[in-house]
Amino acid sequence: MVHHWLPASVNYLSEPNSIQFAQAIQYQVIESSLEAESLLTAYTCQGKGDPPLVLLHGFDSSQLEFRFLLPYLTPYRETWTIDLLGFGFSPHPGNLSIKPLHIKTALYEFWKTMIARPIVLVGASMGGAAAMDFALTYPDVAAKLVLIDSTGYTNAPDFVQFLIPPLDQMGVMYLRWRKLGAIKFSQLLGVNSHWLDLLYCATLHQKMPGWKKGILEFNQSGGYRFLPSYIPRIQLPTLILWGEQDDMLGTADAHQFAESIVGSQLVWIANAGHAPHIEQPQATAEHIGSFLSSPSYPPTKS
Repeated sequence: MVHHWLPASVNYLSEPNSIQFAQAIQYQVIESSLEAESLLTAYTCQGKGDPPLVLLHGFDSSQLEFRFLLPYLTPYRETWTIDLLGFGFSPHPGNLSIKPLHIKTALYEFWKTMIARPIVLVGASMGGAAAMDFALTYPDVAAKLVLIDSTGYTNAPDFVQFLIPPLDQMGVMYLRWRKLGAIKFSQLLGVNSHWLDLLYCATLHQKMPGWKKGILEFNQSGGYRFLPSYIPRIQLPTLILWGEQDDMLGTADAHQFAESIVGSQLVWIANAGHAPHIEQPQATAEHIGSFLSSPSYPPTKS
């Protein structure tokens, strides 16, 4: 295992599942067609059973967001968590910019090197958009698709990609300031260690070299703004999991995904907002497990 890229602040973690997950993160050097140099990708792999699950995190996040879900999934299948190119704990790849084309190519090359058999893609928020883009480009790689409160129809406002310095950098730094501010405020209030651990897990990746550059490049690329017209082309068995109280994307997109993807099934997660895999990990895993075990699950749309 190689952990030297993990920020030193990982030592602030206090919850057992957070610590165990961080300790399980490994790195793999992947020879890439994208540039002369190889890419360093952060990942974990646990469990057994085919087809493997591949979990993709959201925007300005990392694979740590799956630390609650992972223990419930490994009894079902071999499960991989992967930090997308330039996100999470995968270091920025130098001169290669962070945009959807490079993200899915790097993910494919990781799959080809490390997995090399059909997979079930599980994408949360922006990870759902990345999963759909990947599945559309490499249809022989993905066997099934799970979208958790996915972006794809709702994306960042159009003006974000056209912001000029210093407005673009101020916007990116706001992502860091708001989380660091929440930590400072929580420390002053003396909140419990569980809440602080949640905040630390949400900020650790922001200390990685090139974090700001990667976010800027992704925003300037337009992100997954192109995806809506392609979503109806998805032909994979697809499970759409959505928090009933999603206050970030709302609930209209859930219905739009269900209507656009033929044969898909929409399942609502009670007592969950935008991140059911964090808020209700057991219920989320049980639905994924049922989806994996039964070729006819779910039978009808709801």
